[in-house]
Amino acid sequence: MHRRDLLAASAALAAAPALARADHHEGEDDVTKGPPFALDYAPHFGMFRNLAGGGNGDDGLMAELEFMHAAGFRSLEDNGMPGRSVQTQEKIGQKLSDLGMRMGVFVAYANFASPTFARRDDATWDAIVKQVKDSVAIAKRVGAKWVTVVPGSVDQQSKDESTGQWTRYGGARLAEGYQTANVIELLKRCAAELEPHDLVMVLEPLNWYANHGGTFLQRTDQAYALCKAVDSPSCKILYDIYHQQITEGNLIPNMDRAWDEIAYLQIGDNPGRKEPTTGEINYANVFEFVKKKGYEGVLGMEHGNSEGGAEGEKKVIRAYRSVDPA
Repeated sequence: MHRRDLLAASAALAAAPALARADHHEGEDDVTKGPPFALDYAPHFGMFRNLAGGGNGDDGLMAELEFMHAAGFRSLEDNGMPGRSVQTQEKIGQKLSDLGMRMGVFVAYANFASPTFARRDDATWDAIVKQVKDSVAIAKRVGAKWVTVVPGSVDQQSKDESTGQWTRYGGARLAEGYQTANVIELLKRCAAELEPHDLVMVLEPLNWYANHGGTFLQRTDQAYALCKAVDSPSCKILYDIYHQQITEGNLIPNMDRAWDEIAYLQIGDNPGRKEPTTGEINYANVFEFVKKKGYEGVLGMEHGNSEGGAEGEKKVIRAYRSVDPA
């Protein structure tokens, strides 16, 4: 081989790894388009605002939905849907239908600080039932099948009748059994409003230690017992993996025991409540379990992005691709 040819061949060999790295890097960065995920993960508005580039207002929301679909997501979660205008709700519902996407949960009722379910109060209970009933119209506009309900705090407080405010000091407190009976009774009333519309109220146990100290519903077994007592197809469990990692851990066995009452899942790593792979939860194993159980529901991405900007948004998509049981 001539020296000139040898040098050319050597240069080509030296360049090959660099070209391979460049191709690999390009492939890694090209996350804005991809096939559907094996599980039905549901981002929320704002999660991919930079990559979607649609600006503010309804046009921005439509652009985000189009981006989510192109990236492989097939559902949306929007806790704040009741706060949007009827016109915007209708636009979201139509766009989801056009894209062949599903609507995940929105919040029908949530209270974190007052014993709204645990203590009997006719005016409060009537208002809660009405709020749940009002969620039916919203669900129909956006094509939702599930609505979230957080049944208030435990009865660790008393009400100042002069101000109407709840305080942690003074007053009689109901025993736990009476509180639970009250919660069951009001849940039955709420479920009765949803059953004729084939809507499912999903109850979300929340952790006391990092986010929602004092909420009535904390544990998987507690939610399971409530659903069995209410005995309605419209009352099921929203199992938030982030909250239950903090509250009790033992994720896969606890999900398995409560599986027949779990209708919806939510995601967030711990600590930090960011995307999978940023914390301690082995999401690859958890999602493999969920897939093997035959779960066909939505998994809401109820977490923040660990990094800001467009690169942080790409990191979220890569994280889900890395743990998705495809």
